[in-house]
Amino acid sequence: MFKDKTVWITGASSGIGEALALQFASAGARLVLSARREAELQRVRDLCIGRGLPADHLMTLPLDVTHFESMPEAVNRVLGAFGRIDMLINNAGISQRSLCIDTDMSVYRKLFEVDVLGQIALTKAVLPIMLEQGDGHIAITSSVAGKIGVAWRTGYCASKHAVMGFFDALRAETARHGIRVTTITPGYINTNISVHAVKGDGSELGAMTDEIAGGMDVNRCAEVIMKGFHRGVPEIAVGEGLEMKALWLKRLFPRLVFKKVADMW
Repeated sequence: MFKDKTVWITGASSGIGEALALQFASAGARLVLSARREAELQRVRDLCIGRGLPADHLMTLPLDVTHFESMPEAVNRVLGAFGRIDMLINNAGISQRSLCIDTDMSVYRKLFEVDVLGQIALTKAVLPIMLEQGDGHIAITSSVAGKIGVAWRTGYCASKHAVMGFFDALRAETARHGIRVTTITPGYINTNISVHAVKGDGSELGAMTDEIAGGMDVNRCAEVIMKGFHRGVPEIAVGEGLEMKALWLKRLFPRLVFKKVADMW
């Protein structure tokens, strides 16, 4: 299904993005790996080659998704290397660990620039290419936090609710043009997301929280996501903790879920 398809992954230097890159490498895709940390992109590139992917099927493209003005040039570089873009996986993002009362507005602005506006900007740059091709696939990594608000993550929850709404609406707009849109809804996954989460003053938390440490293995997570891509699932929920039950509990018993999350801290 993905052999020789051009797949562009942002946030590819670690976590879910890295794990997905390895899955697509095994599937024989043409991979574009983007993130801010070029050295880490090279490390992931080498791992993909170790999976048997030819070097000419790989492109590392350092990218800061908050630099909206750089998007057209980045798209042109991908087209110059591979001629088309079959799939864009908007996976770049940061999390937050701070109470609203302690959080600077600059932190909320940063969360929205990275987690929302950066994803929209790159999608808008790629979308005309897919419309011209007459096909394509756009995915966004949201979160269970994009469905349920929890303490210490007001900005993160707001940003993930926003991308869930945007890409659900985009799905409706692009379906008649042969373009698929997939929202990915992870629960707790064992990555460094909490290590790099921002505190109220904008500094990094610098520690892995217990719920993340006990989360689903990231490679298993990527396998579930790939199965969802193959099956054409429009929204892929992935995780194995109690937080996944909250997705359907909120629909049936919202007051119960509100009470539970309020009692969690």
